[in-house]
Amino acid sequence: MSKHRVPRTLIEAVAYFADQQVAHDFFVQLRWPNGAGCPNCGNAEVNEMPKYRRWSCKDCRQQFTAKTGTIFEDSPISFSKWLPAIWLLTATRNGTSSCELARALGVTQKTAWFMLHRIREAFAEDTGLALEGPVEADETYIGGLTKNMNKKRRKKYERTWSVEGKAAVFGMVERNVPGKRMHPL
Repeated sequence: MSKHRVPRTLIEAVAYFADQQVAHDFFVQLRWPNGAGCPNCGNAEVNEMPKYRRWSCKDCRQQFTAKTGTIFEDSPISFSKWLPAIWLLTATRNGTSSCELARALGVTQKTAWFMLHRIREAFAEDTGLALEGPVEADETYIGGLTKNMNKKRRKKYERTWSVEGKAAVFGMVERNVPGKRMHPL
């Protein structure tokens, strides 16, 4: 990551990733810090085609892009939209709605919804990385209020406050650890 700096604010992220080539190069450096490798066979010997932002494996002869094998695969959305979206999601404590993301990035709500689901899918994967140093954790239950339920359902829940019918959400965040670089993805 020595080539590229990591933006610290949303304005910096949007300005930094506005250039599609800079955003692409940032992600390539993040994904392959020691040089590109074939996601199909794992071979490190590849030919770069910079004009097309593609690589060709010398072993299996498959062509691939930086998006191949990631949540960005088969998405026409450029890294100049994806990277600020990821930055925004990782920087906000209370979450981000698809409407809010659509306004921030200048995309449709449907596109923002798609992006949010792909990013959340990536965050749900077990990376095997443990949190270190000071860690903050919190939980909550998400679900509708009983006053907004129809009469039949409301009778079931109004006798006592219950978490039944609600989804449990648990979150943890690692605070800055001296000497450890914060990872934006």
